[in-house]
Amino acid sequence: MPSSGEKERILVVDDSPATLEVLERNLRAQGYRVMTAASVADALGILDATAADLVITDLKMPRATGIELVRHVRQNLPDTEVMIITGYASVQGAVDAVKSGAEEYLAKPFTDDELSGTVRRVLAKLAVRRAARARGLATPRAPLGLLGESDAMRPVLAAIAKASRTPATVLVSGESGTGKELVARAVHYGSPRASAPFVPVNCGAIPEGLLESELFGHVKGAFTGAHEARAGFFQTADGGTVFLDEIGETSPAMQVKLLRVLQDKEVCMVGTTRSRTVNARVIAASNKDLLTLVRKGTFRDDLYYRLNVIAIDLPPLRERGDDVLLLAQHYLGKFAADFGRTAPRLSDEALRALRAYDWPGNVRELENVVQRLVIMVEGELIGVSDLPSLMRLAPGRSSGSLTLAAAEAEHIRRVLAVAGGNKTRAAALLGIDRKTLREKLKASTPGRG
Repeated sequence: MPSSGEKERILVVDDSPATLEVLERNLRAQGYRVMTAASVADALGILDATAADLVITDLKMPRATGIELVRHVRQNLPDTEVMIITGYASVQGAVDAVKSGAEEYLAKPFTDDELSGTVRRVLAKLAVRRAARARGLATPRAPLGLLGESDAMRPVLAAIAKASRTPATVLVSGESGTGKELVARAVHYGSPRASAPFVPVNCGAIPEGLLESELFGHVKGAFTGAHEARAGFFQTADGGTVFLDEIGETSPAMQVKLLRVLQDKEVCMVGTTRSRTVNARVIAASNKDLLTLVRKGTFRDDLYYRLNVIAIDLPPLRERGDDVLLLAQHYLGKFAADFGRTAPRLSDEALRALRAYDWPGNVRELENVVQRLVIMVEGELIGVSDLPSLMRLAPGRSSGSLTLAAAEAEHIRRVLAVAGGNKTRAAALLGIDRKTLREKLKASTPGRG
């Protein structure tokens, strides 16, 4: 790969000296570094000794043909792109060239603009493929496979490292599907508590009447059906970590009890007044802005400040740049291994479509999409036509004139239309649950709170 500020290296292969001279002069005038070969044998010798970003080869040459050179490059040089030029243009020739792995097929005579435009397209596709491949094969530096190399993820990884070295309470915020539990696990397993339990609790999924018993346990006879004493999540996590997901869904009464646990390090089981000391670190998470809830009076300010000792804010996937490609490659390998098949490859057009999509369901949505692709696509290449229709038809990034909330609302309406108004299907396409979709629809409806 050329270094920063250095133009790509191109090998031109043609048995015509006049053609070689014209192509070399044209490409050098555009700043490319150019090597030439008069035969496939000469070209193979050059490629054995020198890396090339692009090979431009004539189709028909004595002894070995351009097709044979294309096959050699495809089988042995994955970091090199190929395009074919020929004066014997035919439909079958084009088909053979593409099947062999040539990225472009240019028929003689062609203009300087046609040549330069084709070369730029091929090198642009190569750049996308290199980025995806390099990220997909790179050893993850983040803990527990929390993949991310974008500028937006660097503060997150730094905060995880700092939080792991302290016993302080952590508050993880971010949209649904961004990986808040994965962050909590990374903090726990990077800490001295790693050998003790990590206990995740979805506060929004447990009915209010059962949440206290689930968190703190109950004694025998505490309520109808309590036939025996049962420890709660805090006791189970003693010495380790309790992860309270969707903490913003808890009631004011439960918030008071959680505040007491954070202050006194004690829990009181349902059905008794005797407190028990617990040594469980608390990591909380919310997809809502808790400070906004504090201002509205629906979340206690003292609990908020107790939780918000170390704050980790996860960026949405749409702000993470090429992390989309990194994650897509990771999930392709993961699900291919799960299903016992060779991992398919994403075409350049599919990579660009994934990169341009807004991902309202974030990493969870991407994971679901890639899993479906690995299951449904039988060939070795995933094209744009294989992607969900909302990705093929969506215009990509929203207009800069829209606020984030308006862009999200617009996208949800578009997905609902694709789903035929079926909220369950729309929620699945978005990678969120029906409750979250319902809340987002309510928030985006004029005149509704």
